Amino acid sequence: MISYIGIGSNQQDPIKQALQAIEALQQLPNSTLTKASSLYCSAPMGPQDQPDYINAVAEIDTQLSAIELLDALQEIEQKQGRVRKDNRWGPRTLDLDIILYGNQQINTERLIIPHYGMQEREFVLYPLQEIAAKLTLPNGTLLSQLVTLCDKNGLTKVSDL
Repeated sequence: MISYIGIGSNQQDPIKQALQAIEALQQLPNSTLTKASSLYCSAPMGPQDQPDYINAVAEIDTQLSAIELLDALQEIEQKQGRVRKDNRWGPRTLDLDIILYGNQQINTERLIIPHYGMQEREFVLYPLQEIAAKLTLPNGTLLSQLVTLCDKNGLTKVSDL
């Protein structure tokens, strides 16, 4: 199953956190990391009194179920110092989100796929376009259409991988 994982960090050396997350994705069981976007810098969502984020998107081919993948991603987050707090958009060492899981649409208490905010978030759409320019979402929307409607909001490429 081709899946896309959003990567974000704005604490404890965010570039290092993102690169370590990409390395950890390479070690996922029954999975292969097939592509990773460049690293991008973006303004934080929610409270603005926190550092900018480093973001990327990775493509993996996995045999894990969506829930198994979510569990594995949360384990990576914990290993890299993530502490879950009530503040949804607060600072964090690492945030790994399943953006897409094949062409599936999932809506459970633990998991919503496609990721509920992906269509408006420049820090998801632009890195995703870099590695999957011809992608069509499960609802039939072309990724390229979403990108043309999404302002970059200061999103800048930090480094190529």
